[in-house]
Amino acid sequence: MKSIKHILIGITVVVSMIFILAPCDGQAQVVNASAKKRVSIGFGMFTDIWMNTPTGMKTRTINQGVNVFGTYNMPFGKSNFSFAIGLGITVHNLYWNYRYQGDSASFQFVQIDSMNYKRSKLSMPYLEIPIEFRFKTKSKFAVAIGFKVGYMMYAHSKYVGDDYLFGSTSKLKYSVKGIKNIETFNYGPTLRVGYKWIHLNAAY
Repeated sequence: MKSIKHILIGITVVVSMIFILAPCDGQAQVVNASAKKRVSIGFGMFTDIWMNTPTGMKTRTINQGVNVFGTYNMPFGKSNFSFAIGLGITVHNLYWNYRYQGDSASFQFVQIDSMNYKRSKLSMPYLEIPIEFRFKTKSKFAVAIGFKVGYMMYAHSKYVGDDYLFGSTSKLKYSVKGIKNIETFNYGPTLRVGYKWIHLNAAY
């Protein structure tokens, strides 16, 4: 999958994270109250727009995915600018006209030609570290430019359609877990624009 690039576009809802642990004393209460304002969590849905795909490869218009993350925000003094770093999980789903095929000697993706199928999907979950430089006005309008790097956790594929194992029209549900021949690392620039708790994201 090294030759395939994608643009990730999505909408994220960001909410403040409330600490469950109660402070032990007065000093801890001050620290937690201050830190609580700097921590946020978010979740969102997006689609991948795949680019430079091989000849004959078809993808679905909407390749829906999901991401969840938390960040710690560090303001630059009393200005509207800040720096943030965090941790998150992003799951990319590629719906396409390929299926996973393998034996003891070789594993590969092959194009689906004559078989009728309902769905063929490749799922790629990444554990990610996002970083951002943020600008936020008093009216809660925000812009953030950043970068993130992710580590592949557990790629898997799923096929629903004709039984290609025995060449029949009997319906088959087939999944393969722990696919190895996928990029281990995923990285690229990010852009986020939003108002209060709703944000529009783009990543390459």
